Amino acid sequence: MKVVEKNKATAALADYAEQAAEGPVVVTVKGKPVAVLLLLENTDLESIAVSTNPKFIELIEHSRAMARKHGWISSEEIRRQFGIPARRGNRNSRRVGQSHRNKSGNKA
Repeated sequence: MKVVEKNKATAALADYAEQAAEGPVVVTVKGKPVAVLLLLENTDLESIAVSTNPKFIELIEHSRAMARKHGWISSEEIRRQFGIPARRGNRNSRRVGQSHRNKSGNKA
């Protein structure tokens, strides 16, 4: 991990981004962290925008709290209630609200 004081950061942003491949680059102001550059793999701009949106995060936290309080409904049960044929394989056992990874490794 590299730590750079903001007023002493004289390299180009591209240089710091390259250094992020070796580990986080933390930017500080008076010794306190204010930003970080991280290497991202297997993600897209939409995922970043959603995962950093305070309203979306609040919605997800509310949904998880409701699920903990009232319980989950399995996708198999939802399919049964709506008359949708069950999928083949283990995918039926996933619960609504749980994240999973798609074939490319991204959360879906």
